[in-house]
Amino acid sequence: MPSTLLKGARLLDPWTSLDTVGDLLAVNGFITAIGADAAGQAPADAVIVECAGHCLAPGLVDMRVHLREPGHEHVESLAVSSQAAAAGGITSLVGLPDTEPVLDDVALVEFITRRAQKVGLVNIYAFAAATRGLQGKELTEMGLMAAAGAVGFTDGTRAIADALTMRRALSYARTFDALIVQHPEEPRLANGGAATEGEVATRLGLPSMPAAAEIMMIERDLHLVELTGGRYHAAHVSTEAAIAAIRKAKARGLPVTCDTAPQYFLLNETAIGDYRTFAKLSPPLRSEGDRRAVVEGLKDGTIDAIASDHAPQDQDAKRLPYASAEPGMVGLETLLPLSLSLHHDAGLPLLKVLRKLTQGPADILRLPIGRLAVGAPADLVLFDLDRPWRIDVGAFKSKARNTLFDGHPVQGKVLRTLVAGRMAHIAPEA
Repeated sequence: MPSTLLKGARLLDPWTSLDTVGDLLAVNGFITAIGADAAGQAPADAVIVECAGHCLAPGLVDMRVHLREPGHEHVESLAVSSQAAAAGGITSLVGLPDTEPVLDDVALVEFITRRAQKVGLVNIYAFAAATRGLQGKELTEMGLMAAAGAVGFTDGTRAIADALTMRRALSYARTFDALIVQHPEEPRLANGGAATEGEVATRLGLPSMPAAAEIMMIERDLHLVELTGGRYHAAHVSTEAAIAAIRKAKARGLPVTCDTAPQYFLLNETAIGDYRTFAKLSPPLRSEGDRRAVVEGLKDGTIDAIASDHAPQDQDAKRLPYASAEPGMVGLETLLPLSLSLHHDAGLPLLKVLRKLTQGPADILRLPIGRLAVGAPADLVLFDLDRPWRIDVGAFKSKARNTLFDGHPVQGKVLRTLVAGRMAHIAPEA
């Protein structure tokens, strides 16, 4: 494996608060030198990349991706997802277990690991199912699947609705320090809802669900966390009430974390427009007050991570009446530029934004990645922080095109992505 010397970059590491101009040397897949002495240690045959002062940061860690393999490779394969991730500066991603078949036993977790190694472009990890068949009843063999490589347990886009089942899941997972990830939505209240309850849903005549469905599930779960001591993560939080509850739980010292996705800090329910099915998401787009609360939760540290919630859908799944369309939006290739809007427009320090995309999810998942440090894997993203451009779905690596952000102006462009020191993506203009 050739060595790579990245020269004259703005080196950014949220873990150490590093923000300086210098060089970085990667040898045999690992970072071996950072700073003024890196060039002097480079082998004679090292590949030299002139960074021209652009930002060099740990590769993004996306902790919530809907993989369509196995079962729906016609929508998107692991190979295509990997290419899209690399194009977006993502060097590690975690797939949800809602494939066909469901990832609810050791053999299937091992299958994902083998397929990821065969594709070999980015690091792919897997969440395993918390319950058999995602049915919310019988717990899976979490210990065996954790030993096989599962980084946590979840029922994907289904809430673990039964309180006793959730208590048992948290207690069982605690015995080997595993993470339980919840889709926080009270299912009886949310059942059949296509939009957030309120003026927009009423005007459009859409079946709705109250925003309270999110906080009701989270508050119940927080009591169970206190009872069991299990590690708990609330996925894609989207409401002011839920964020406030998690903030209080953290202040009490409970082992609770959460993430959100760009759509929940950039868009509100008005994006539905005239029944735009690309705006149908799970959870649904919320009120403007909730959107602002998500931004505040990111600013004050209540929200630990930003994930893409990448959910590719084919045209047939979206070209339906709004209430019947499948939810979800692609997000691998837009995660970084959309998140950088928090820096450019909302005043978050750049290192704080990057922490939500690198160190934050890596720490939640207990993975030794997401850091710019000697000895760490050379998983890196080089990006132009200030380059303006418009998102163009026609240029996506992803097969799916279901996003509301086509044509959206952004600032910040991925130039190169390195995984284990090798080039996984080079932008045409790099």
